[in-house]
Amino acid sequence: MKTRAGQDGTEADAGGQATVQAAEEKKASVIAEKKATLAGKKEPMIAEKKAIVEKEKNAHTAGSSNRLLELLLLPAAIPAAIFAYAAGKRRSRKAAAALAAGSPPLRLAAPAIAELRAAWRKLERAAAKAAAAHNGAPAAQPGANAPPAGKAAAWAGLPKASPAWSAEAAAAFGAVPQLPGGPAGDAALVQRIRAETARMNRNNVTRTEAYRAFYLRRPEVHWALLAHMVSRNGGWNMTDLQGEWLPRLLDMSKRRCTFGMLERANALIFHDAYPQLLLYEESRRSGRSQLHLLPRFGVSVFMQPIWQQFLRTGDALPLTIGLIVNEQHFIEERVVQNPYYRRKVLNTFFFGMQSVLQLNQLVFPYGKDEGGDPLVAGLILEDFSDLHERIEFGKRLYALLFGMPGVSKGVLAFVKAIRHTGSRSDYAPELFAQIRRGKPTAAYQERLRGGRLLPGAEPLYSPPLSAVWSDRPFDEPEPGDWFKGPEDVLPYFRSLPTPERFELTADYRIALGKVELAVLAAQSAGINPNRTAVSPEGRNGSSHVVHRSEGRAQPQQQEDSST
Repeated sequence: MKTRAGQDGTEADAGGQATVQAAEEKKASVIAEKKATLAGKKEPMIAEKKAIVEKEKNAHTAGSSNRLLELLLLPAAIPAAIFAYAAGKRRSRKAAAALAAGSPPLRLAAPAIAELRAAWRKLERAAAKAAAAHNGAPAAQPGANAPPAGKAAAWAGLPKASPAWSAEAAAAFGAVPQLPGGPAGDAALVQRIRAETARMNRNNVTRTEAYRAFYLRRPEVHWALLAHMVSRNGGWNMTDLQGEWLPRLLDMSKRRCTFGMLERANALIFHDAYPQLLLYEESRRSGRSQLHLLPRFGVSVFMQPIWQQFLRTGDALPLTIGLIVNEQHFIEERVVQNPYYRRKVLNTFFFGMQSVLQLNQLVFPYGKDEGGDPLVAGLILEDFSDLHERIEFGKRLYALLFGMPGVSKGVLAFVKAIRHTGSRSDYAPELFAQIRRGKPTAAYQERLRGGRLLPGAEPLYSPPLSAVWSDRPFDEPEPGDWFKGPEDVLPYFRSLPTPERFELTADYRIALGKVELAVLAAQSAGINPNRTAVSPEGRNGSSHVVHRSEGRAQPQQQEDSST
Protein backbone atom coordinates (compact mmCIF):
# COMPACT_ATOMS: atom_id res chain seq x y z
CA MET A 1 0.00 0.00 0.00
CA LYS A 2 2.78 2.35 0.90
CA THR A 3 4.54 1.51 -2.30
CA ARG A 4 1.46 2.34 -4.43
CA ALA A 5 0.87 5.63 -2.62
CA GLY A 6 4.47 6.62 -3.13
CA GLN A 7 4.15 5.91 -6.79
CA ASP A 8 1.01 8.04 -7.02
CA GLY A 9 2.79 11.00 -5.29
CA THR A 10 5.71 10.74 -7.62
CA GLU A 11 3.41 10.76 -10.67
CA ALA A 12 1.57 13.83 -9.33
CA ASP A 13 4.81 15.71 -8.86
CA ALA A 14 5.90 14.81 -12.38
CA GLY A 15 2.57 16.05 -13.82
CA GLY A 16 2.88 19.42 -12.02
CA GLN A 17 6.34 19.93 -13.31
CA ALA A 18 5.17 19.17 -16.84
CA THR A 19 2.39 21.75 -16.52
CA VAL A 20 4.76 24.47 -15.31
CA GLN A 21 7.20 23.65 -18.06
CA ALA A 22 4.43 23.86 -20.67
CA ALA A 23 3.34 27.24 -19.31
CA GLU A 24 6.88 28.57 -19.45
CA GLU A 25 7.32 27.30 -22.97
CA LYS A 26 4.07 28.99 -24.03
CA LYS A 27 5.16 32.26 -22.41
CA ALA A 28 8.50 32.07 -24.12
CA SER A 29 6.71 31.39 -27.40
CA VAL A 30 4.46 34.43 -26.95
CA ILE A 31 7.45 36.64 -26.10
CA ALA A 32 9.34 35.32 -29.09
CA GLU A 33 6.36 35.99 -31.33
CA LYS A 34 6.04 39.58 -30.06
CA LYS A 35 9.74 40.15 -30.60
CA ALA A 36 9.46 38.79 -34.10
CA THR A 37 6.46 41.05 -34.81
CA LEU A 38 8.26 44.10 -33.40
CA ALA A 39 11.37 43.26 -35.36
CA GLY A 40 9.26 42.95 -38.49
CA LYS A 41 7.92 46.46 -37.96
CA LYS A 42 11.29 47.96 -37.17
CA GLU A 43 13.09 46.53 -40.14
CA PRO A 44 11.22 48.68 -42.74
CA MET A 45 11.69 51.78 -40.56
CA ILE A 46 15.39 51.08 -40.21
CA ALA A 47 15.65 50.41 -43.92
CA GLU A 48 13.81 53.69 -44.70
CA LYS A 49 16.06 55.64 -42.37
CA LYS A 50 19.11 54.10 -43.94
CA ALA A 51 17.77 55.07 -47.38
CA ILE A 52 17.24 58.71 -46.30
CA VAL A 53 20.73 58.92 -44.83
CA GLU A 54 22.13 57.42 -48.00
CA LYS A 55 20.15 59.90 -50.13
CA GLU A 56 21.40 62.85 -48.11
CA LYS A 57 24.92 61.52 -48.38
CA ASN A 58 24.58 61.19 -52.14
CA ALA A 59 23.05 64.69 -52.39
CA HIS A 60 25.91 66.15 -50.40
CA THR A 61 28.37 64.32 -52.60
CA ALA A 62 26.55 65.57 -55.71
CA GLY A 63 26.48 69.14 -54.33
CA SER A 64 30.17 68.97 -53.59
CA SER A 65 30.75 67.62 -57.08
CA ASN A 66 28.65 70.45 -58.59
CA ARG A 67 30.51 73.10 -56.61
CA LEU A 68 33.79 71.51 -57.58
CA LEU A 69 32.65 71.50 -61.20
CA GLU A 70 31.69 75.18 -60.96
CA LEU A 71 35.11 76.00 -59.53
CA LEU A 72 36.80 74.03 -62.28
CA LEU A 73 34.73 75.83 -64.95
CA LEU A 74 35.16 79.30 -63.41
CA PRO A 75 38.44 80.09 -65.21
CA ALA A 76 36.68 79.33 -68.49
CA ALA A 77 33.50 81.22 -67.54
CA ILE A 78 35.27 84.47 -66.65
CA PRO A 79 36.91 84.98 -70.07
CA ALA A 80 33.59 84.03 -71.71
CA ALA A 81 31.76 86.67 -69.68
CA ILE A 82 34.45 89.26 -70.45
CA PHE A 83 34.28 88.37 -74.12
CA ALA A 84 30.47 88.70 -74.13
CA TYR A 85 30.73 92.08 -72.39
CA ALA A 86 33.37 93.34 -74.82
CA ALA A 87 31.35 92.09 -77.79
CA GLY A 88 28.27 93.90 -76.49
CA LYS A 89 30.20 97.13 -76.04
CA ARG A 90 31.61 96.84 -79.56
CA ARG A 91 28.12 96.40 -80.95
CA SER A 92 26.99 99.47 -79.01
CA ARG A 93 29.87 101.58 -80.33
CA LYS A 94 29.18 100.41 -83.87
CA ALA A 95 25.47 101.18 -83.52
CA ALA A 96 26.23 104.62 -82.06
CA ALA A 97 28.55 105.42 -84.98
CA ALA A 98 25.87 104.37 -87.46
CA LEU A 99 23.21 106.46 -85.71
CA ALA A 100 25.47 109.51 -85.51
CA ALA A 101 26.69 109.27 -89.12
CA GLY A 102 25.63 112.31 -91.11
CA SER A 103 23.93 113.95 -88.13
CA PRO A 104 24.79 117.65 -87.97
CA PRO A 105 25.15 118.95 -84.39
CA LEU A 106 22.46 121.19 -83.01
CA ARG A 107 23.76 124.75 -82.82
CA LEU A 108 22.44 127.70 -80.88
CA ALA A 109 22.10 130.93 -82.84
CA ALA A 110 24.26 133.64 -81.28
CA PRO A 111 21.82 136.50 -82.08
CA ALA A 112 19.01 134.64 -80.31
CA ILE A 113 21.08 134.26 -77.15
CA ALA A 114 22.14 137.91 -77.33
CA GLU A 115 18.48 138.94 -77.40
CA LEU A 116 17.72 136.85 -74.34
CA ARG A 117 20.76 138.22 -72.49
CA ALA A 118 19.59 141.77 -73.15
CA ALA A 119 16.09 140.97 -71.93
CA TRP A 120 17.33 139.33 -68.72
CA ARG A 121 19.66 142.24 -67.98
CA LYS A 122 16.79 144.62 -68.48
CA LEU A 123 14.83 142.63 -65.91
CA GLU A 124 17.80 142.86 -63.55
CA ARG A 125 17.96 146.64 -63.88
CA ALA A 126 14.22 146.91 -63.35
CA ALA A 127 14.54 144.79 -60.22
CA ALA A 128 17.20 147.07 -58.79
CA LYS A 129 15.09 150.14 -59.59
CA ALA A 130 12.02 148.58 -57.96
CA ALA A 131 14.03 147.71 -54.86
CA ALA A 132 15.34 151.27 -54.58
CA ALA A 133 11.82 152.68 -54.99
CA HIS A 134 10.68 150.56 -52.05
CA ASN A 135 13.57 151.69 -49.83
CA GLY A 136 15.44 148.45 -50.40
CA ALA A 137 12.46 146.16 -49.74
CA PRO A 138 12.27 143.35 -52.31
CA ALA A 139 9.36 143.57 -54.69
CA ALA A 140 6.87 140.73 -54.96
CA GLN A 141 7.55 138.02 -57.49
CA PRO A 142 5.24 137.51 -60.44
CA GLY A 143 2.79 134.80 -59.61
CA ALA A 144 4.17 134.34 -56.07
CA ASN A 145 3.02 135.59 -52.68
CA ALA A 146 6.48 135.90 -51.17
CA PRO A 147 10.02 134.65 -51.64
CA PRO A 148 11.06 131.62 -49.60
CA ALA A 149 12.43 132.17 -46.12
CA GLY A 150 16.01 133.39 -46.05
CA LYS A 151 16.10 134.01 -49.82
CA ALA A 152 14.90 137.63 -50.02
CA ALA A 153 18.37 139.06 -50.57
CA ALA A 154 19.25 136.43 -53.16
CA TRP A 155 16.16 137.10 -55.26
CA ALA A 156 17.11 140.80 -55.43
CA GLY A 157 13.48 141.81 -55.82
CA LEU A 158 12.57 140.82 -59.35
CA PRO A 159 9.83 143.06 -60.73
CA LYS A 160 6.14 142.41 -60.63
CA ALA A 161 4.53 141.63 -63.99
CA SER A 162 2.52 144.49 -65.45
CA PRO A 163 0.69 145.17 -68.73
CA ALA A 164 3.25 147.86 -69.53
CA TRP A 165 6.16 145.44 -69.15
CA SER A 166 4.35 142.80 -71.23
CA ALA A 167 3.71 145.28 -74.01
CA GLU A 168 7.31 146.49 -73.89
CA ALA A 169 8.67 142.96 -74.04
CA ALA A 170 6.35 142.11 -76.92
CA ALA A 171 7.51 145.13 -78.87
CA ALA A 172 11.16 144.36 -78.18
CA PHE A 173 10.86 140.83 -79.55
CA GLY A 174 8.40 141.51 -82.35
CA ALA A 175 5.85 139.12 -80.79
CA VAL A 176 2.44 138.45 -82.27
CA PRO A 177 0.32 141.54 -81.50
CA GLN A 178 -1.94 141.14 -78.48
CA LEU A 179 -5.48 141.80 -79.60
CA PRO A 180 -8.06 143.07 -77.12
CA GLY A 181 -9.30 140.17 -75.07
CA GLY A 182 -10.39 141.79 -71.87
CA PRO A 183 -10.07 140.71 -68.25
CA ALA A 184 -13.10 138.45 -68.52
CA GLY A 185 -11.58 136.49 -71.39
CA ASP A 186 -8.24 136.20 -69.59
CA ALA A 187 -9.90 134.98 -66.40
CA ALA A 188 -11.83 132.31 -68.27
CA LEU A 189 -8.69 131.11 -70.05
CA VAL A 190 -6.71 130.98 -66.80
CA GLN A 191 -9.49 129.00 -65.14
CA ARG A 192 -9.71 126.55 -68.03
CA ILE A 193 -5.95 125.97 -68.11
CA ARG A 194 -5.80 125.47 -64.35
CA ALA A 195 -8.61 122.93 -64.51
CA GLU A 196 -6.97 121.03 -67.39
CA THR A 197 -3.60 121.04 -65.63
CA ALA A 198 -5.15 119.69 -62.43
CA ARG A 199 -7.04 117.02 -64.39
CA MET A 200 -3.90 115.74 -66.08
CA ASN A 201 -1.72 116.05 -62.97
CA ARG A 202 -3.30 113.04 -61.25
CA ASN A 203 -0.36 110.68 -61.62
CA ASN A 204 2.66 109.87 -63.74
CA VAL A 205 0.60 108.08 -66.41
CA THR A 206 -1.75 111.02 -67.01
CA ARG A 207 1.13 113.52 -67.08
CA THR A 208 3.14 111.42 -69.50
CA GLU A 209 0.14 111.06 -71.80
CA ALA A 210 -0.50 114.82 -71.66
CA TYR A 211 3.05 115.52 -72.86
CA ARG A 212 2.64 112.92 -75.61
CA ALA A 213 -0.66 114.33 -76.86
CA PHE A 214 0.69 117.88 -76.82
CA TYR A 215 3.78 116.95 -78.84
CA LEU A 216 1.69 115.15 -81.44
CA ARG A 217 -0.41 118.33 -81.75
CA ARG A 218 2.50 120.81 -81.65
CA PRO A 219 5.70 119.01 -82.78
CA GLU A 220 7.59 122.29 -83.03
CA VAL A 221 7.80 122.26 -79.21
CA HIS A 222 10.65 119.76 -78.86
CA TRP A 223 10.63 119.90 -75.08
CA ALA A 224 7.24 118.16 -74.95
CA LEU A 225 8.67 114.96 -76.48
CA LEU A 226 11.74 115.13 -74.24
CA ALA A 227 9.49 115.60 -71.20
CA HIS A 228 7.34 112.67 -72.32
CA MET A 229 10.32 110.30 -72.53
CA VAL A 230 11.86 111.47 -69.25
CA SER A 231 8.46 111.09 -67.58
CA ARG A 232 8.18 107.56 -68.97
CA ASN A 233 11.46 106.71 -67.28
CA GLY A 234 10.17 108.27 -64.07
CA GLY A 235 7.14 105.99 -64.22
CA TRP A 236 9.32 102.92 -64.78
CA ASN A 237 11.39 103.90 -61.74
CA MET A 238 8.21 104.23 -59.68
CA THR A 239 6.92 100.77 -60.56
CA ASP A 240 10.37 99.21 -60.12
CA LEU A 241 9.89 99.97 -56.43
CA GLN A 242 7.04 97.43 -56.36
CA GLY A 243 8.34 95.11 -59.08
CA GLU A 244 10.38 91.92 -59.08
CA TRP A 245 13.62 93.01 -57.45
CA LEU A 246 13.56 96.15 -55.29
CA PRO A 247 11.02 94.80 -52.76
CA ARG A 248 13.62 92.12 -52.01
CA LEU A 249 16.23 94.81 -51.27
CA LEU A 250 14.22 97.64 -49.63
CA ASP A 251 11.48 97.64 -47.02
CA MET A 252 8.14 99.29 -47.78
CA SER A 253 8.93 102.44 -45.82
CA LYS A 254 12.04 103.19 -47.91
CA ARG A 255 10.24 102.38 -51.14
CA ARG A 256 7.35 104.65 -50.22
CA CYS A 257 9.67 107.56 -49.42
CA THR A 258 11.50 107.10 -52.73
CA PHE A 259 8.20 107.02 -54.59
CA GLY A 260 7.13 110.19 -52.78
CA MET A 261 10.20 112.05 -54.02
CA LEU A 262 9.82 110.82 -57.60
CA GLU A 263 6.12 111.68 -57.58
CA ARG A 264 6.65 115.14 -56.11
CA ALA A 265 9.30 116.09 -58.68
CA ASN A 266 7.21 114.71 -61.55
CA ALA A 267 4.09 116.56 -60.38
CA LEU A 268 5.86 119.89 -59.70
CA ILE A 269 7.46 120.02 -63.13
CA PHE A 270 4.13 119.29 -64.80
CA HIS A 271 2.35 121.88 -62.66
CA ASP A 272 4.83 124.54 -63.76
CA ALA A 273 5.38 123.55 -67.39
CA TYR A 274 2.01 122.39 -68.69
CA PRO A 275 0.25 125.78 -68.36
CA GLN A 276 3.11 127.29 -70.38
CA LEU A 277 2.50 124.77 -73.16
CA LEU A 278 -1.24 125.44 -73.16
CA LEU A 279 -0.77 129.22 -73.22
CA TYR A 280 1.50 128.86 -76.24
CA GLU A 281 -1.02 126.58 -77.94
CA GLU A 282 -3.82 129.06 -77.26
CA SER A 283 -1.65 131.85 -78.64
CA ARG A 284 -1.27 129.91 -81.89
CA ARG A 285 -4.93 128.99 -82.03
CA SER A 286 -6.29 132.46 -81.33
CA GLY A 287 -3.72 134.39 -83.33
CA ARG A 288 -2.80 136.64 -80.40
CA SER A 289 -0.23 136.25 -77.66
CA GLN A 290 -1.49 134.93 -74.34
CA LEU A 291 1.97 134.92 -72.79
CA HIS A 292 1.19 137.94 -70.62
CA LEU A 293 -0.73 135.42 -68.49
CA LEU A 294 2.39 133.40 -67.56
CA PRO A 295 2.78 135.19 -64.18
CA ARG A 296 -0.79 134.16 -63.28
CA PHE A 297 0.52 130.57 -63.11
CA GLY A 298 3.56 131.40 -61.02
CA VAL A 299 5.96 130.94 -63.95
CA SER A 300 9.40 132.45 -63.44
CA VAL A 301 10.07 135.76 -65.18
CA PHE A 302 13.07 133.95 -66.71
CA MET A 303 10.70 132.22 -69.15
CA GLN A 304 8.81 135.23 -70.50
CA PRO A 305 11.48 136.48 -72.95
CA ILE A 306 12.14 132.92 -74.08
CA TRP A 307 8.49 132.24 -74.92
CA GLN A 308 8.12 135.63 -76.60
CA GLN A 309 11.12 134.85 -78.77
CA PHE A 310 9.86 131.38 -79.67
CA LEU A 311 6.43 132.71 -80.59
CA ARG A 312 8.12 135.07 -83.02
CA THR A 313 10.92 132.88 -84.47
CA GLY A 314 9.94 129.26 -83.85
CA ASP A 315 13.55 128.47 -82.83
CA ALA A 316 13.14 125.38 -80.64
CA LEU A 317 16.68 125.22 -79.26
CA PRO A 318 16.64 128.23 -76.88
CA LEU A 319 13.12 127.30 -75.76
CA THR A 320 14.06 123.69 -74.97
CA ILE A 321 17.20 124.67 -73.07
CA GLY A 322 15.23 127.37 -71.26
CA LEU A 323 12.60 124.88 -70.13
CA ILE A 324 15.27 122.41 -68.99
CA VAL A 325 16.98 125.14 -66.94
CA ASN A 326 13.69 126.43 -65.55
CA GLU A 327 12.22 123.09 -64.49
CA GLN A 328 15.40 121.85 -62.82
CA HIS A 329 15.67 125.08 -60.86
CA PHE A 330 11.97 124.79 -60.00
CA ILE A 331 12.48 121.46 -58.17
CA GLU A 332 15.91 122.27 -56.72
CA GLU A 333 14.77 123.88 -53.46
CA ARG A 334 11.35 122.26 -53.37
CA VAL A 335 12.55 118.64 -53.77
CA VAL A 336 16.28 118.08 -54.12
CA GLN A 337 17.28 120.35 -51.22
CA ASN A 338 14.20 119.50 -49.18
CA PRO A 339 15.52 118.22 -45.80
CA TYR A 340 12.95 115.42 -45.68
CA TYR A 341 13.89 113.96 -49.05
CA ARG A 342 17.59 114.39 -48.37
CA ARG A 343 17.31 112.50 -45.11
CA LYS A 344 14.94 109.79 -46.28
CA VAL A 345 16.13 109.25 -49.86
CA LEU A 346 19.07 111.18 -51.28
CA ASN A 347 21.48 110.60 -48.40
CA THR A 348 20.65 106.92 -47.95
CA PHE A 349 22.92 103.98 -48.71
CA PHE A 350 20.54 102.65 -51.38
CA PHE A 351 20.48 105.91 -53.32
CA GLY A 352 24.27 106.02 -53.20
CA MET A 353 24.39 102.49 -54.60
CA GLN A 354 22.38 103.43 -57.69
CA SER A 355 25.53 104.22 -59.66
CA VAL A 356 27.04 100.84 -58.74
CA LEU A 357 23.90 98.98 -59.77
CA GLN A 358 23.36 101.33 -62.74
CA LEU A 359 19.81 102.15 -61.67
CA ASN A 360 20.40 105.73 -62.82
CA GLN A 361 20.12 105.01 -66.54
CA LEU A 362 17.63 106.98 -68.58
CA VAL A 363 16.75 105.00 -71.68
CA PHE A 364 15.04 105.73 -75.01
CA PRO A 365 13.79 102.55 -76.74
CA TYR A 366 14.44 103.06 -80.44
CA GLY A 367 14.12 99.62 -82.03
CA LYS A 368 14.63 95.84 -81.78
CA ASP A 369 17.64 93.67 -82.48
CA GLU A 370 17.63 90.57 -84.65
CA GLY A 371 16.34 88.51 -81.72
CA GLY A 372 13.46 90.85 -80.96
CA ASP A 373 15.07 92.33 -77.83
CA PRO A 374 14.88 96.10 -77.29
CA LEU A 375 17.60 98.46 -78.43
CA VAL A 376 17.98 101.46 -76.13
CA ALA A 377 19.82 104.76 -76.36
CA GLY A 378 20.28 107.06 -73.42
CA LEU A 379 22.61 108.38 -70.77
CA ILE A 380 23.59 107.71 -67.16
CA LEU A 381 23.02 110.43 -64.54
CA GLU A 382 25.79 110.15 -61.99
CA ASP A 383 24.64 112.67 -59.35
CA PHE A 384 20.95 113.58 -59.19
CA SER A 385 21.56 116.00 -56.32
CA ASP A 386 23.79 118.25 -58.49
CA LEU A 387 21.76 120.96 -60.22
CA HIS A 388 24.39 121.73 -62.84
CA GLU A 389 24.76 118.07 -63.75
CA ARG A 390 20.99 117.61 -64.09
CA ILE A 391 20.76 120.57 -66.48
CA GLU A 392 23.68 119.44 -68.63
CA PHE A 393 22.25 115.92 -68.57
CA GLY A 394 18.94 117.26 -69.90
CA LYS A 395 20.74 119.17 -72.64
CA ARG A 396 22.61 116.05 -73.77
CA LEU A 397 19.38 114.06 -73.77
CA TYR A 398 17.85 116.72 -76.01
CA ALA A 399 20.84 116.62 -78.38
CA LEU A 400 20.49 112.83 -78.50
CA LEU A 401 16.74 112.83 -79.08
CA PHE A 402 16.68 115.52 -81.78
CA GLY A 403 20.25 115.46 -83.06
CA MET A 404 20.36 111.76 -84.02
CA PRO A 405 17.76 111.03 -86.71
CA GLY A 406 18.05 107.29 -86.20
CA VAL A 407 17.19 107.67 -82.53
CA SER A 408 14.49 110.27 -83.19
CA LYS A 409 12.71 108.10 -85.76
CA GLY A 410 12.76 104.99 -83.58
CA VAL A 411 11.65 106.82 -80.43
CA LEU A 412 8.80 108.57 -82.22
CA ALA A 413 7.59 105.26 -83.66
CA PHE A 414 7.62 103.80 -80.13
CA VAL A 415 5.79 106.83 -78.69
CA LYS A 416 3.05 106.67 -81.32
CA ALA A 417 2.57 102.91 -81.03
CA ILE A 418 2.77 102.30 -77.26
CA ARG A 419 0.81 104.12 -74.58
CA HIS A 420 2.57 104.56 -71.27
CA THR A 421 1.40 102.31 -68.41
CA GLY A 422 4.40 102.52 -66.08
CA SER A 423 5.35 98.88 -66.74
CA ARG A 424 8.64 98.09 -68.42
CA SER A 425 6.73 95.57 -70.50
CA ASP A 426 5.77 98.61 -72.59
CA TYR A 427 9.16 98.38 -74.32
CA ALA A 428 10.38 94.87 -73.38
CA PRO A 429 7.37 92.48 -73.28
CA GLU A 430 9.63 89.48 -73.82
CA LEU A 431 11.49 90.27 -70.57
CA PHE A 432 8.86 91.85 -68.29
CA ALA A 433 5.26 90.95 -67.49
CA GLN A 434 2.52 93.10 -65.94
CA ILE A 435 1.13 90.12 -64.00
CA ARG A 436 3.24 88.18 -61.52
CA ARG A 437 3.51 84.49 -62.44
CA GLY A 438 4.90 83.15 -59.15
CA LYS A 439 4.37 83.83 -55.45
CA PRO A 440 5.95 87.08 -54.23
CA THR A 441 7.29 85.33 -51.11
CA ALA A 442 8.97 82.50 -53.02
CA ALA A 443 12.76 82.39 -53.04
CA TYR A 444 14.14 84.14 -56.09
CA GLN A 445 15.80 81.93 -58.70
CA GLU A 446 18.29 83.19 -61.27
CA ARG A 447 16.48 84.04 -64.50
CA LEU A 448 18.88 86.08 -66.62
CA ARG A 449 21.96 85.36 -68.64
CA GLY A 450 23.49 88.28 -70.48
CA GLY A 451 20.43 90.45 -69.81
CA ARG A 452 18.09 87.91 -71.43
CA LEU A 453 15.73 85.38 -69.88
CA LEU A 454 17.05 81.86 -69.44
CA PRO A 455 15.09 79.19 -71.34
CA GLY A 456 11.91 78.39 -69.43
CA ALA A 457 12.37 81.23 -66.93
CA GLU A 458 9.40 83.34 -65.87
CA PRO A 459 9.34 86.99 -67.03
CA LEU A 460 10.27 89.61 -64.48
CA TYR A 461 7.32 91.25 -62.74
CA SER A 462 6.87 94.89 -63.78
CA PRO A 463 3.39 96.11 -62.84
CA PRO A 464 1.47 99.03 -64.32
CA LEU A 465 1.49 102.12 -62.13
CA SER A 466 -2.22 101.93 -61.32
CA ALA A 467 -1.78 98.45 -59.79
CA VAL A 468 0.80 99.45 -57.19
CA TRP A 469 0.60 103.18 -56.40
CA SER A 470 -2.53 105.18 -55.68
CA ASP A 471 -2.99 108.79 -56.78
CA ARG A 472 -1.62 111.43 -54.41
CA PRO A 473 -3.31 114.79 -53.81
CA PHE A 474 -1.17 117.59 -55.22
CA ASP A 475 0.19 120.15 -52.76
CA GLU A 476 0.71 123.62 -54.19
CA PRO A 477 4.40 124.51 -54.62
CA GLU A 478 6.11 126.79 -52.16
CA PRO A 479 6.04 130.40 -53.45
CA GLY A 480 9.06 132.15 -54.90
CA ASP A 481 10.94 132.73 -58.14
CA TRP A 482 14.32 131.02 -58.47
CA PHE A 483 15.68 133.46 -61.10
CA LYS A 484 18.46 135.68 -59.72
CA GLY A 485 19.96 137.18 -62.86
CA PRO A 486 21.40 136.37 -66.29
CA GLU A 487 24.93 135.49 -65.17
CA ASP A 488 23.79 132.24 -63.54
CA VAL A 489 21.95 130.96 -66.62
CA LEU A 490 23.88 132.23 -69.63
CA PRO A 491 26.56 129.48 -69.47
CA TYR A 492 23.87 126.91 -70.24
CA PHE A 493 23.11 128.66 -73.55
CA ARG A 494 26.65 128.66 -74.94
CA SER A 495 26.66 125.19 -76.48
CA LEU A 496 24.60 122.04 -76.97
CA PRO A 497 27.07 119.14 -76.89
CA THR A 498 26.21 115.89 -78.63
CA PRO A 499 26.96 112.84 -76.42
CA GLU A 500 29.61 110.49 -77.75
CA ARG A 501 28.49 107.36 -75.85
CA PHE A 502 24.75 106.99 -75.96
CA GLU A 503 23.97 103.47 -77.26
CA LEU A 504 23.16 101.74 -73.97
CA THR A 505 21.85 98.32 -75.01
CA ALA A 506 24.89 96.46 -73.64
CA ASP A 507 25.08 98.61 -70.49
CA TYR A 508 21.35 98.18 -69.94
CA ARG A 509 21.62 94.38 -70.04
CA ILE A 510 24.62 94.45 -67.72
CA ALA A 511 22.66 96.63 -65.29
CA LEU A 512 19.85 94.06 -65.19
CA GLY A 513 22.38 91.37 -64.31
CA LYS A 514 23.87 93.52 -61.54
CA VAL A 515 20.53 94.07 -59.85
CA GLU A 516 19.66 90.37 -60.09
CA LEU A 517 23.05 89.51 -58.59
CA ALA A 518 22.39 91.93 -55.71
CA VAL A 519 19.04 90.22 -55.05
CA LEU A 520 20.63 86.76 -55.05
CA ALA A 521 23.43 87.94 -52.75
CA ALA A 522 20.95 89.50 -50.31
CA GLN A 523 18.90 86.31 -50.33
CA SER A 524 21.98 84.17 -49.66
CA ALA A 525 22.87 86.44 -46.74
CA GLY A 526 19.39 85.96 -45.26
CA ILE A 527 18.36 89.58 -45.85
CA ASN A 528 14.57 89.87 -46.03
CA PRO A 529 13.32 93.47 -45.78
CA ASN A 530 9.69 92.33 -45.97
CA ARG A 531 8.59 89.66 -43.56
CA THR A 532 5.20 89.36 -45.23
CA ALA A 533 4.12 89.13 -48.84
CA VAL A 534 5.16 91.90 -51.17
CA SER A 535 1.86 93.59 -51.93
CA PRO A 536 0.75 96.75 -53.68
CA GLU A 537 0.06 99.91 -51.74
CA GLY A 538 -3.42 99.93 -50.27
CA ARG A 539 -5.74 102.57 -51.59
CA ASN A 540 -5.94 104.10 -48.12
CA GLY A 541 -2.40 103.16 -47.22
CA SER A 542 -0.64 106.46 -47.69
CA SER A 543 -1.06 110.14 -47.40
CA HIS A 544 0.89 113.24 -48.31
CA VAL A 545 0.68 115.53 -45.33
CA VAL A 546 2.33 118.92 -45.62
CA HIS A 547 4.02 120.47 -42.61
CA ARG A 548 5.24 124.03 -43.01
CA SER A 549 8.75 124.25 -41.65
CA GLU A 550 11.27 126.84 -42.81
CA GLY A 551 9.03 127.60 -45.78
CA ARG A 552 9.18 124.06 -47.21
CA ALA A 553 6.80 121.13 -47.44
CA GLN A 554 7.70 118.07 -45.37
CA PRO A 555 6.05 115.04 -46.95
CA GLN A 556 5.02 112.40 -44.45
CA GLN A 557 3.91 108.87 -45.24
CA GLN A 558 1.80 106.48 -43.20
CA GLU A 559 2.75 102.83 -42.99
CA ASP A 560 0.75 100.73 -45.39
CA SER A 561 -1.37 98.24 -43.51
CA SER A 562 -0.97 95.75 -46.32
CA THR A 563 2.74 95.30 -45.80
